[in-house]
Amino acid sequence: MADGSSETKSSNQMWGGRFASGPDAIMEEINASIGFDKKLYAQDIRGSIAHATMLAHQGIISAEDKDKIVHGLDTILSEIDSGAFEFSRRLEDIHMNIEARLAALIGPAAGRLHTARSRNDQVALDIRLWVKEELQKTEKALTGLIAAFLDRAEEHAETVMPGFTHLQTAQPVTFGHHCMAYVEMFGRDRARVRHAIEHMDESPIGAAALAGTGFPIDRHMTAKALGFREPTRNSIDTVSDRDFALEFLSIAAIAATHLSRLAEEIVIWSTPQFGFIRLSDAFSTGSSIMPQKKNPDAAELVRAKTGRVNGSLVALLTVMKGLPLAYSKDMQEDKEQVFDAAESLELAIAAMTGMIRDVTIRADRMKAAAGSGYSTATDLADWLVREAGLPFRDAHHVTGRVVALAEQKGCDLADLPLAELQAINSAITDKVYGVLTVEASVASRTSFGGTAPSEVRKQIAWWRARN
Repeated sequence: MADGSSETKSSNQMWGGRFASGPDAIMEEINASIGFDKKLYAQDIRGSIAHATMLAHQGIISAEDKDKIVHGLDTILSEIDSGAFEFSRRLEDIHMNIEARLAALIGPAAGRLHTARSRNDQVALDIRLWVKEELQKTEKALTGLIAAFLDRAEEHAETVMPGFTHLQTAQPVTFGHHCMAYVEMFGRDRARVRHAIEHMDESPIGAAALAGTGFPIDRHMTAKALGFREPTRNSIDTVSDRDFALEFLSIAAIAATHLSRLAEEIVIWSTPQFGFIRLSDAFSTGSSIMPQKKNPDAAELVRAKTGRVNGSLVALLTVMKGLPLAYSKDMQEDKEQVFDAAESLELAIAAMTGMIRDVTIRADRMKAAAGSGYSTATDLADWLVREAGLPFRDAHHVTGRVVALAEQKGCDLADLPLAELQAINSAITDKVYGVLTVEASVASRTSFGGTAPSEVRKQIAWWRARN
């Protein structure tokens, strides 16, 4: 028969390490969320003040208790803001930490605050308020990024550069037009942010655990006090879904993807082989061993942040995919994903806005590259259709032969003698040289949304009126 000491030793070995005290330590570790949900303290206090005020207005608690509760919550807010508040893992989450401190400050009146609500609708309110505020910050940040692009587009409405498909030179465009492509992308991101704010602009508080409450509460009053359009309309849905958080993460993932594509272009363009741009020292670093290097670290890190944001979206989708209605503890895992993605996106937008404003555009290198790879070949084909009356497929074939000749001679299309062009097709005249320069090419693209400087300026004006 084993003695007690050996049983204790065996038990400790089984749990081991940080969980040496057994199942209680494991439960505390897996259950506690205060390590991350303390970020919601301001939203939690704001919601509690609105709830207490409504309870007093409805005669559910006394005005005296309401005043004590509000004063105590204001005191706690000051303590947390100043760093004097002591958070306890034993109390699990931000709600219980604040509630325990409130009881210590004002006594029994603190217990009346939780009348007609549950931690289920309380946490739904806190995270919804936080996400709404983050979306509003994201909207402002995207507006700043769009403004930076509009400024650069205006500066470079006539700066010629190569346009690419498959990262191969395709047709000449202007750098202003290229900038405006990102204005369109980030403009759609901002529109998605605005739509998301509209979708989630409903107050959860008052849904209670899942079935509502028998107390005569006024949910419209708390919704208005908290800046929501109206209260949610189904108490089960209110506490059981996090689609507003998923929508935020989806928006963040799409915006991060746009930022990553831009970051990739910055990385490529800043190489000596391209040399289209020169990054400022503020957004690049040197090499520890190669003194000639100037590394686009900020752009590379923006590119990498996309992986974190995408991971957060997939993580929360996976958390939510198998949950029966209504509330499950699984939903505690929503916050870290949302917080991390928000921080990553906020930093990435700020870094990219700084890079776009600080970057030096090397227009000479862009122009030199714009004519490479026979980028005006399509202009020649279009000219043959317009001026010589050839069907486009025939014009395409003729242009292919002209390009082959230029490759053989090692020259640009505009450098081919007229006689040699006419030997390929007799309809070609000396007027063709007017479309073979990159400047003429971009100037001719006057279709709505095209790369012609005149069109670029129209689009800049349209966006300035709306940004």
